[in-house]
Amino acid sequence: MSLDTAAVNLRWALTLIDGLVAAGVGHAVISPGSRSTPLALACDGHPALRTWVVLDERSAAFFALGLAMAEKRPVAVAGTSGSAPANWFPAVIEANHGAHPLILLSADRPPELRECGANQTVDQVRLFGGHVRLFFDLGIAEDSPAALRHVALRAAQAADRSRWPLAGPVHLNVPLREPLVPRAMIDFPFSAPATVVYPVMAPRPEEIVRLAAEFSGRPGLIVCGSADYPDGFPAAVAQLAHTLECPVLADPLSGLRFGGHSRGCVLSRYDAFLRNENFAAGHRPAWVLRFGALPVSRALQQYLAAQGEARHILVDAHGRWPDPLHLTTDLLRADAAAACGALAEEKPLPAPAAWLADFLEQERFAAERLAEMEPPVESGVVRALVEHLPAGAVLFSGNSMPIRDLDGFSGSGEKSLRIVANRGASGIDGNVSTLLGMAAAGKTVVGLLGDLALSHDLGGLALARGLDVTLVVLNNGGGGIFGYLPQAGLKNFERLWLTPAGLDFEQAASLYGLNFRRVDTVCAFENAFTQALAHAGPDLIEVSVPREASVDLHRAYWAAVSGS
Repeated sequence: MSLDTAAVNLRWALTLIDGLVAAGVGHAVISPGSRSTPLALACDGHPALRTWVVLDERSAAFFALGLAMAEKRPVAVAGTSGSAPANWFPAVIEANHGAHPLILLSADRPPELRECGANQTVDQVRLFGGHVRLFFDLGIAEDSPAALRHVALRAAQAADRSRWPLAGPVHLNVPLREPLVPRAMIDFPFSAPATVVYPVMAPRPEEIVRLAAEFSGRPGLIVCGSADYPDGFPAAVAQLAHTLECPVLADPLSGLRFGGHSRGCVLSRYDAFLRNENFAAGHRPAWVLRFGALPVSRALQQYLAAQGEARHILVDAHGRWPDPLHLTTDLLRADAAAACGALAEEKPLPAPAAWLADFLEQERFAAERLAEMEPPVESGVVRALVEHLPAGAVLFSGNSMPIRDLDGFSGSGEKSLRIVANRGASGIDGNVSTLLGMAAAGKTVVGLLGDLALSHDLGGLALARGLDVTLVVLNNGGGGIFGYLPQAGLKNFERLWLTPAGLDFEQAASLYGLNFRRVDTVCAFENAFTQALAHAGPDLIEVSVPREASVDLHRAYWAAVSGS
């Protein structure tokens, strides 16, 4: 006896979800809708899948992104047809450029309802264009063994392509005919998890020998930006830097500033001292070895851009070319840790004695100048965060000024801290939902955001209920980063660029059930932050930042270090 349409839909959806779970998916984020009913039932009915229900599709996708970032494995997002999946687009863009695995499951109308004016029907085929690693339109649900094998295969392919060779989003479009609600749940034989092992790209030995000879005895730099590095990378790059006696300019998102690995060559204050034109002109590397994305620091970017005569070696294992400065002379397709280990084994000669010493002296000088002068409030907030966060915690940074203040003021330390941000496309959208997704994965998470980033994702605070998470909001009255840019001198600066939101965040915290504190000094922030860490629940701390004074103090610090 054949199954009715609703039961066929459910078995089809169960087969799809079971295939994803067997391939490593552990979470599904669902937004309510009618057409997606079989997908919702299948997700909620799978014993090995944790489901989350998020009303707003944009928040749902960013929440899933946070889960994926925390666990480093694919997370499914399921939603109904029409404009609903279009709300995923900002998170899809971030997942694409940030290389995070998402499985997008968009329910759709059947073919007979397309292009005929049917309600809630849009063209969802290849909706996300080139922003996904893979797209399949699964076709109408069937219950034949061949059809079910087909959908199970597509699930396995989707999970695999979301992880390798370059992690990112995958889109499965799932057209479904009515009826959508079965008369009863059906028996389903859930699968055992499958094991997939991905290769480590070892560098070619002859390339390692050539590069080691290029580095040997010559002044050089190792530059590390944001990337999902292998676990052994911090120790491997530290050993290579020690062998070469060269500085490692470590972006805050590189994972190198904090941890138990050797940090004797790791520098974190280069954004200040590279503004010293005399130092920059007198310290030109013969070679630059780069890992990951281009770092946040504009001063470092400008310094690297001026090194046109140097050899620029870019190491990347995943097929991308992260070189907006267009300076790469050698592209090494290899695992970052394996490349460092192989280069160190060649025992190249160290750089001239004064090379590393000069950079370390500048690092010390920048730290001393900051300690001697009145720092920006943001500097004290960053220091307090680093000091009081427990080992193993995640510090999520917003874009614009928060990530730049972390870059300039975090320093480094032995405590294990993971600093992350949505730097794939560097947007301010979805930051709240993303960091709450990371917290939902069981991580100790603190978010450092600007007031506009919080305003942009205010609805994401609804996801904070039941989570032990702290949000720190630097409220400088709008887009404070524009105060450092040429737009600050334009007539309509405040109306067109600064755009202060003027929101009362205390009311927002009350609406969504967060403990709230407003502070305006570093001392008050430290007290509020330690109380928030001790509180089992969500907290929001608003730090009032006098914008114009902050700009002046930042510039005074840079001038004191650079001598300008």
